Amino acid sequence: MSETIPPPSTDADVDTADVAGNTIADGAVSAKVGLADASGSNDAVRTVTQLEEEGEIAADYIEELLDITDLDGDIDIDARDGRAYLSVNSSQESNLRLLSKPETVNALQELTRIAVQAKTGVFSRLILDVGGSRQAREAELAQLVERAAERVEGGAQSASLPSMSSYERKLVHDLVAARGLVSQSEGEGSDRHTVITRA
Repeated sequence: MSETIPPPSTDADVDTADVAGNTIADGAVSAKVGLADASGSNDAVRTVTQLEEEGEIAADYIEELLDITDLDGDIDIDARDGRAYLSVNSSQESNLRLLSKPETVNALQELTRIAVQAKTGVFSRLILDVGGSRQAREAELAQLVERAAERVEGGAQSASLPSMSSYERKLVHDLVAARGLVSQSEGEGSDRHTVITRA
């Protein structure tokens, strides 16, 4: 019998857009990364330089939004694991509070991806973090996995986590594997979730 682990009640819940999982293939000079194009295929190959360019486009878009909303924020760009990562932080914690709510981060990430795709012509898998919301969500996912793993290790046949995006499921799969357990995604669409079992 599968035991469902309820999501913790916290404001740190960030639901990122469902994206295709792709692997990194190292090239001789720079890492080349397979990205899904708008049709969902993995034919497009992006270099770290191209991902950094994608990050620059996204940063310009976010900077314009911050100017319009009269908010202050420092924008950091990184390219790793086949994605451009954009982090927006402020020395004044309350300054970005409005933009760091889970639904807002998700919507802003989607709008930013669309802005990048409009300029590059390539589907963007950009990940956006506002005010540390992503780190908070990753810590929350680690707690979910910990509780589920303890139940499985304690004798439960399996433990099901709440539905989440493919990016979050990938993080969960990595955490589960590190504990020596097995996980797989089940369900369709917005009901897709992770089930943890013993190896």
